[in-house]
Amino acid sequence: MPNGLIAHRQQFPALAGKQYFNYGGQGPMAQTTLEAISQAHQYLQQLGPFSGAANQWVTAEMALTRGAIAAELGTTADTITLTEDVTVGCNIPLWGIPWQAGDHILLSDCEHPGIVATVQEICRRFGAVYSVCPLFETVNGGDPGAVVTQHLQPNTRLLVISHILWNTGQVLPLQTMVEACRDRPRPVLTLVDAAQSVGSLPLDLPALGIDFYAFTGHKWWCGPAGLGGLYMRPEAMEYLAPTFIGWRSITTDAAANPTGWKPNGQRFEVATSNYPLLAGLRAAIAHQTEVGTVLQRYQRLVELSQRLWSQLQNSPQIRPVRQTPPDSGLVSFWVLDHGEPSPHWHKRLVDQLETQGIYLRTLQAPNCVRACTHYLTLESEIDELVAAIGTILNQELG
Repeated sequence: MPNGLIAHRQQFPALAGKQYFNYGGQGPMAQTTLEAISQAHQYLQQLGPFSGAANQWVTAEMALTRGAIAAELGTTADTITLTEDVTVGCNIPLWGIPWQAGDHILLSDCEHPGIVATVQEICRRFGAVYSVCPLFETVNGGDPGAVVTQHLQPNTRLLVISHILWNTGQVLPLQTMVEACRDRPRPVLTLVDAAQSVGSLPLDLPALGIDFYAFTGHKWWCGPAGLGGLYMRPEAMEYLAPTFIGWRSITTDAAANPTGWKPNGQRFEVATSNYPLLAGLRAAIAHQTEVGTVLQRYQRLVELSQRLWSQLQNSPQIRPVRQTPPDSGLVSFWVLDHGEPSPHWHKRLVDQLETQGIYLRTLQAPNCVRACTHYLTLESEIDELVAAIGTILNQELG
């Protein structure tokens, strides 16, 4: 256990009196994050809240936050668009591409339903088509990069893929996929759902070569809900037209920019938002740096997830979705009833654990239970979780 982790954990009010394994849904906020948001609200009210001084403060806060995000992602602030969440970040390129009838969009079979629904609506409106490549079957063997390459079509215009699959926890070889998309007569753009990777994986986005990378601050960064971002490769930005346009998107300096749009990622921002969250996200990012480097934190959360996975392997009533050790903080498993996964028991187990102050969640595709380990997780919490699962299932299933 890293030195000072117990004291570091004690700064998270939500972790007191519970065992939390839902970082992939929403991370808890540290007291320093909560205080930064509160202080920013108070300061903004003192300034106006609508005044010249307030406007200067908001502009500075946004610039500081884009810079803090960019530093974590290995990029520059001009490539970052501030958004509300991953879904908004994905919608910007999805609706910003000038679709033509017959254009093809490739998805994996492990993408979030909200993104799938957006793709379906785009196809309905513009006459585009989409198909799904089977990555779920590669979780226990197989080459995801090869599967994606095999399913690209001559008319494929966009690949929509997650960096870490939200249902299995598999880390995908993005760089290999990007190279396959670029090495074609008609290069394919890449949009990455980064809900589970930002704040957990060490990242250098320019080196990965992806075009669009949508993320949030409220999961693995343990920041406030309602603030995320979108990274855009500068060359890829020129493919998009803004779908929503507001005063933050535009410039009145026609000589500098005849289109009227900001020349960087700000052109995809819209208008007034909850500005005090900016200080909260920066505080959350800074707070994590108190415990090692991003690589050390990632290595710890993987060690913890492998500890959980290994112990679950020993239960005859549990079958992990992955048969190989996890490479992220997500561990999904089935509860078995007469040797078969039981959706009934998935929900019942999660509900019973919550009454004991232990928080997991169920998933629908596949129908299973998911637990998430972060660098904040304690080894003792994992042992107690497995013991609690065993007690419940032994009492109920025998």
